[in-house]
Amino acid sequence: MSATDTNPAARDAAVVTAYLEASMVPDPEGAARYMAPGTPIVFTGGRVFTHPSAVTAFNAGRYAWVKKRMERLDVVPGGDVTTVYSLGTLYGAWPDGTAFEGNRYVDRFTVRDGLIVAMEVWNDSAERLLDRHGLTA
Repeated sequence: MSATDTNPAARDAAVVTAYLEASMVPDPEGAARYMAPGTPIVFTGGRVFTHPSAVTAFNAGRYAWVKKRMERLDVVPGGDVTTVYSLGTLYGAWPDGTAFEGNRYVDRFTVRDGLIVAMEVWNDSAERLLDRHGLTA
């Protein structure tokens, strides 16, 4: 018996890590195995997706490619759910091929019975895009 078999919070953190790793391939179908069907994925700006393939399509328009440098997971056990925060930075290239790194992100996952049931995403991409286009003070 592994530690994740007896510790739901550790199991749920492993589920989030596996989801993030699959989503970075990108393998949206593989990532979907870690989510309950119809799970809302709420992105910065209030965009709501219900499947990782929609996130992959959205990111394809925003980035030439993007990956996460996962710096830490904060795991908050609760009654029947675990909240898992993934914090780190994004790195990759904008659509024109210009490289970027150090783009902060926070993802908040709600996990129930070993499946992600809600996900929220925040990052600095919008601010960085505004800067690239001279639209910040």
